[in-house]
Formats: sequence, structure tokens, C-alpha cells
Amino acid sequence: MAEVPNKQIIFKSFIVGAPKVSDMELKVGSIKLQVPKGSGAVLVKNLYLSCDPYMRGRMREYYGSYIPPFVPGLPLEGFGVFRVIDSDHPDFLPDDLVTGITKWEEYSLINKTEGWRKILSTDVPISYHVGLFGMPGFTSYAGFYEVCSPKKGDFVFVSAASGAVGQLVGQLAKMHGCYVVGSAGSDQKVNLLKNKLGFDDAFNYEEEKDLDAALKRCFPDGIDIYFENVGGAMLDAVLLNMRDHGRIAVCGLVSQHSVSDISGTHNLINLITKKVRMQGFLMSDYLHLFPQFLHQISEYYKQGKIVYIEDMNEGLENAIDAFLGLFSGKNVGKQVIRVAYEN
Repeated sequence: MAEVPNKQIIFKSFIVGAPKVSDMELKVGSIKLQVPKGSGAVLVKNLYLSCDPYMRGRMREYYGSYIPPFVPGLPLEGFGVFRVIDSDHPDFLPDDLVTGITKWEEYSLINKTEGWRKILSTDVPISYHVGLFGMPGFTSYAGFYEVCSPKKGDFVFVSAASGAVGQLVGQLAKMHGCYVVGSAGSDQKVNLLKNKLGFDDAFNYEEEKDLDAALKRCFPDGIDIYFENVGGAMLDAVLLNMRDHGRIAVCGLVSQHSVSDISGTHNLINLITKKVRMQGFLMSDYLHLFPQFLHQISEYYKQGKIVYIEDMNEGLENAIDAFLGLFSGKNVGKQVIRVAYEN
């Protein structure tokens, strides 16, 4: 079998601080479009790749978390949607459409297929399987229902609310009968939150000189649930505005990903005085709920009860810029890279 060119996004070396263009590079390698017999591997053509903030952590030499760091000199990897080209694995056959962990390249030969899931229905955009029906969507679902323990009438605040996770959390909270406010980093995003995603209110944190005052304006009676995506100064301000027996679900800390000297959180005393529960979580803790999530969110989407916003970048040539944009707020919605068209 002749070799064909294979564009790849290569991770060059471990980093400190914010990721830069020079930390990655676009290369053109080559690959045979045939799986070695007896290898148990699967050869796939990547269609969509997911840009996610957690990937920044994998660029550190010591990540100390639930997933190992990237390997310098090899392609980045992450969630994607791909079509099977050739297979020596009994569960995946040529032409199967699959979502799971893949590499940032046009074609990938993969031995580890844990967590892969076949896409059996194409009545929704297949890119949604790295967003609404994928890790971000399930993170929203598990974090809101299982960690936040919502009640009808709760006052809910969501930071990074127009992102891949926050936009769904807000909509789920509204359907649950909650009052929902979101924060985002531009007027465009604030308008989306209020006019397309159905939030009761929203504010541009970049224009607020006093986050405590902004939260008191939006929540004069305080906050019952905070879905935490950013950390830093926002978390400090939220702690001042929590109500008794409030719940904070710590999903992400994007403001801290590129900070080498992280300052402490100053208002933790409120966890004690207001009896607030603050809990970090991973969606992998709740995988037993995934079938329930997929059914419920699919029904909501088909009924027009939820919408999902994607920020689609075309081609691996734009993948590095798309990834870096996550950390400066350039993306509007779920950041996705289209590597190839479906047909």
C-alpha cells in the first residue's frame, strides 16, 4: 500500500506559562492507509477535532492529574469525530463513524480505543459529538444535576457562560426553573447569552471594574449555585455573594491555566460562615449516566428546547490559532476544527 501525505500538529516541547504558536507546528508526514494484520489497531480519517482548555495542562512536563502529558515530537491528541478507513479491531469496521480520543492529524493509526463510541444517528450535526453530545455536554449535565443539586427557584451564576460547557449549563438551569445569569468577555457574547441562549441576565466581565458590585447588581439576594469555569478574581467575588447552603461546582479554572505564579483565593471563610459546599469533579466520575444524558439531551435538541453554538475553524492550518484562542476568549461557543468534510 502506497503512503499518502498526512498533515499533523506536532507538540514541540513542554512549556511554562501561556501556550504560544511556537510551541506547536504544522508538519506533513506520511502514512499507509492499511492496518498491519494482528495489530488490533484502527486507521481513521479525522473529520472534526475538539479544542478544549484542559489540553493546556497536558503541555506541562508534570501534569499530576487524571491524564498524562503530551509527548514532545508527536501530534497533539484530543476528542474528535472520525471515520474508520481500515481496522484490525472486531468492534470497529471500515466506514463506521466514531467519536473518541484521536490525534491532531488527517489520518491516525490508533491502538487505544477505550471510550470510543459509534455514532449511529446522523440526524444532528456530527460535529456536535465533540460538543453538545460529547465531553462538554456531558460535563454540563453531570456537573449541574449531580454536583449542583439544583432546586426550582435557585439563583444560578455561570462563568465563561458562552463557552462549550457554560452555554448548556445555563439552558439546563432555565429548564429546571432557576434564575440564571452568565458572565462572558465581550458584548457579542453577552447578547448571545440573553437573546439566543435564554439567560435571564448577563454581564461583560471585561467592562466591570468591581466584580463584587456586578454580582450584587445581578443577584441582590445572593447566589445559590455557582458553576465555576474561570477561577481567580471571579471566584473571590462569587464567594462574597453566596447564599447559605450554596453549592459551587468547580469545572474549570481557565484564568489560571497560563499563570505560573497562582495567587491564593481570599474569601474562603464564606464556605464556613455560609455553609457552602464547593466540589471539583470530572465527568468520568459519572459515566454510568451517559446513556441517560444522551437520550435526554437528544430529545431536548430535537424539541427545540436547547440550542448549541459552535465556532468552526477550517483545516489543520488554522488549528494552532484556534487552540490558542481559547485562552484569550476569541472563541464564541464550542471551538471545533474541521479537518475534512464528511463525504
